[in-house]
Amino acid sequence: MWAIGLPHWWEFVIRAVVVYSFLLVLLRMTGKRQIGQMAPFDLVLLLVLSNAVQNSMNGGDNSITGGLILATSLVVMNSAVSWLTYRSKTIEALLEGRPVILIHDGRIDHTSLESVKMTTHELDAALRAAGFSGPSEVRFAVLENTGKVSVIPFHPANNLQK
Repeated sequence: MWAIGLPHWWEFVIRAVVVYSFLLVLLRMTGKRQIGQMAPFDLVLLLVLSNAVQNSMNGGDNSITGGLILATSLVVMNSAVSWLTYRSKTIEALLEGRPVILIHDGRIDHTSLESVKMTTHELDAALRAAGFSGPSEVRFAVLENTGKVSVIPFHPANNLQK
């Protein structure tokens, strides 16, 4: 139960770092979405990914000690990435991306939509959620790093109720 199945405890750490780094890059390439904005297939992908990489991290070891080493390694790795993105704007841009302007002066930038893999239906839904009926009412719509669409109207004073 407590005895680890791999010859060295640090193999768990190396496996966790490699898998975490790989998934970070892979998921960064897929685009910007928040958990609340995930489509069902996005959630299924994350669940299947976690199952797919489990054995590559634990190397067949099912001990409590191995699990604790892996969990600690992943939390430390996540903290390190958070610290690095806080300290370096270059690393932040690589890992988190930059905001993308989707609408400028009422016109949809279809090239930007395509680059972030967002459909016009998703953009329309984000505009409606922000209280706008369409792009013609919007000065700027920006896809933030968090996956949220920020909407700035043409006339902010007219939209105080929205």
